[in-house]
Amino acid sequence: MRRHVWCGVGWAVLVTALTLIVYGSRAWAGPSRSGPSAPAPVAGVASESAGAGAGAGADVGVPAIGRVWPVGVRPSVLRGWEPPATPYGPGHRGVDLAAAPGSPVRAVAAGRVAFAGRVAGRGVVTVELAGTGLRTTYEPVRPSVAEGAEVGAGDVVGVVAETGGHCGASACVHWGLLRDGTYLNPLSLLPPWLLGRGPSRLLPVLTG
Repeated sequence: MRRHVWCGVGWAVLVTALTLIVYGSRAWAGPSRSGPSAPAPVAGVASESAGAGAGAGADVGVPAIGRVWPVGVRPSVLRGWEPPATPYGPGHRGVDLAAAPGSPVRAVAAGRVAFAGRVAGRGVVTVELAGTGLRTTYEPVRPSVAEGAEVGAGDVVGVVAETGGHCGASACVHWGLLRDGTYLNPLSLLPPWLLGRGPSRLLPVLTG
């Protein structure tokens, strides 16, 4: 009887010793030489390598073909692009650029004038951008071009109207961008050097 008891105790001690040896060796092995594993990416958070322009609201598929701002050299943006959640929902379908009445309004890129006239009491100029399927709109403007005219980047298409009321007490030009019936961010047309996010370049001398 006593021999069976000692045998049972011996087996228990042996199992305990083996367990300590196995798990103790793992604990003393230290961290893996491959280094700690990288944390899993979090949905909706961009990595630093994604680029500075990723969070700027640029629309994918819009070529940065703009060569000038519509008004001035680097005008103040009074109100930015605020895309609506639904086609008919609230938002701001373009950007408002500060500009004094009578200031020249220029085509940001080459194209053809698709419309020059009045809409809801405001002067509007629409330019179809060559080879892109895109069109830009400028308002309130007193047009100096006619429908069907070919324009180059920087060509004057009109002047800022004295009244318009789009920006309240401040004079401005509302600049829009569309593909078919979808509004896009017009700032996507401008390359980083025009937006002030890249190496500076000599801007063209604008006259008229």
